[in-house]
Amino acid sequence: MLRILLRRRKRSLSTEDVTVTDRPAVHKAVSAAALGNTMEWFDFGVFAYLAGALGKVFFPSSSPGAQVVWTFATFAAAFLVRPLGGLVFGPLGDRIGRKRVLAATMIMMAVSTFAVGFLPTYNSIGFAAPVLLLICRLVQGFSTGGEYAGATTYIAEYAPDTRRGFLGSWLDFGTFVGYALGSGLVTLLTAALGDEGLVDWGWRLPFLVAGPLGLIGLYMRLRLEETPAFQREAEQAHRDAEEARAAGGADPVEEARQSGQGRLKEIFTRHWEAVLICMGLVLLYNVTNYMVTSYLPTFMTETLGQDALTAQLLVLGTVIVVVLTITTVGRTSDRWGRRPVFMAGSAAMIVLAAPAVLLIRAGGILLPAFGCLILGLLLMCFAGTSASTLPALLPTRLRYGALSISFNISVSLFGGTTPLIASGLVQATGDDMIPAYYLMVAGLIGLIATFFLHETAGKPLRGSGPMVESGEEAQELVARSRTEAGRRARDIWIRPRRPWARH
Repeated sequence: MLRILLRRRKRSLSTEDVTVTDRPAVHKAVSAAALGNTMEWFDFGVFAYLAGALGKVFFPSSSPGAQVVWTFATFAAAFLVRPLGGLVFGPLGDRIGRKRVLAATMIMMAVSTFAVGFLPTYNSIGFAAPVLLLICRLVQGFSTGGEYAGATTYIAEYAPDTRRGFLGSWLDFGTFVGYALGSGLVTLLTAALGDEGLVDWGWRLPFLVAGPLGLIGLYMRLRLEETPAFQREAEQAHRDAEEARAAGGADPVEEARQSGQGRLKEIFTRHWEAVLICMGLVLLYNVTNYMVTSYLPTFMTETLGQDALTAQLLVLGTVIVVVLTITTVGRTSDRWGRRPVFMAGSAAMIVLAAPAVLLIRAGGILLPAFGCLILGLLLMCFAGTSASTLPALLPTRLRYGALSISFNISVSLFGGTTPLIASGLVQATGDDMIPAYYLMVAGLIGLIATFFLHETAGKPLRGSGPMVESGEEAQELVARSRTEAGRRARDIWIRPRRPWARH
C-alpha cells in the first residue's frame, strides 16, 4: 500500500498529459505570428532610416540636430504607451484567447502605419502635423503592447519542447526581415530620388506599403486556432467553474483570482522574480536592438558625418547577417541551453561594445563594416533566444499578461528610448563613445539577469504538459516517466530500511 501511495505522490505521465503537435498547424502558427512582427518592424526600419527626412518634414524650424532629437522623441513616445497596451491586451489574451487579441493588434498596427503616409506636412497645417504624427505613433505603440508578447506566447505554446528555440527564433527572423524590407526600401528611394525627392514626397511611399502587408497578416491570423496549452487551461477553468456551481455556488476567492485585478496582483506578488528576470533580458536585447537598428544609421550620418547611403547599406548588411544566422542560434539554444547563449552574449557585450564603436568611428567602409558586424553578432545571440526563453518563465494562465506587462515596461523605459537618450547624451556631452557605454551597461544588467535564469531548454512550459512531435515520442516519454517514477518510489521505500543501499 505504501508503495502505491508513493507512486501516486510521484505520479508518472499518462498519454493524456502529453500533447502531440500537428506539424502543419505549427508551421502556420509560426508563419502568422512572425508576419505580424515583420509588419511591426517594417515600420521601425522605415522610421529609423527616415529620421532625417521626417525631421525636415514635421520639424522644419529646428536645427538639424534638434530635428533628429524631436523625431526620435516622437519615436520614443510610442513606447511610453506600450505598457498600457500590455495591461489591456495581455490579461485579455489570457482570458479570451491569444488568437483574437493578435488579430486586433494587427488591425490597429496596419491602420495607424498606413495613415502616416497620408499626413499633411508642417508647411501645410503647421503644428497640427507633428501632433497627428504623434497620434499615429501612439496608436502603433498601444497595439504593439500586445503584439510581441502575444506572438512569443503563441509560438511557444505550439512548439514541441525540443524545438522551441528553433521555432521561436523564426519570430525574430520576421522582425529583422521586416526591418530589412523597410530600411531596404528607404535605401532604394534615397538612391533613386535623392534627399530632396525623399523630403518632398518619397517619404510617404514606405508607409503606404504597410496597408497591403497588414491585410495579408490579418488574413493569416484570422485562420489560426487557439494554442493547445490555452485550450487545456480554458477547459480546466470551465470544469472548475461547473464543479463550483454544482457544489453550491462560485467561490468568491477564486472569482477574485480569475479577475483582471486578481491576475495582476498574482503576477507581481507570486511571480515577481520571473518578471524581473524577464525585464533584465528584455532590456539587454532591446537596447542592443534599437541601438543597432534605430540609432546607428543616424549616429553614423548626423554625428560622425558619414555618407547617408554608405551608413544605410552598412546597417542593412548587419541586419541581413542577423537574418541569415538567427535560426541557427535558436537551434543551438535547443542543444546547449538558453543560459549559455545569453551568458556568452552578455559578457561579450561588455568586452566588445567599445571596440565596435571605435571601429565605426574610424571612417571609410571596411573598419565600420567590422564594427557593425560585431554589434550584429552580439544582437544575434539575444534575438535568436528571447522568444523561447521569455514565455517559459511564466505559467500558462498568466503567461500572456505577465509577459506583456514586464516586456513592455522594460522596452518603454530602456529599449525604445535608446535612440532618444543616446542622441541627447551625444548632443549634450559631445562624446561619441556614449553608444558604447550604454551597451556595456545593458550587457552588465543582462549578465545579472542571466545568472538568476533557470534553464528551460527541452522542458515543458510552466503549467503545461510535455509537447512532442510524434506519437512514438509520446509513448517513449510516458514509458520513461513510469520507469523513473517506479525508481523514485523504490528508492524512498528502501532507504529508510537499508540506508547503506545506493540503488
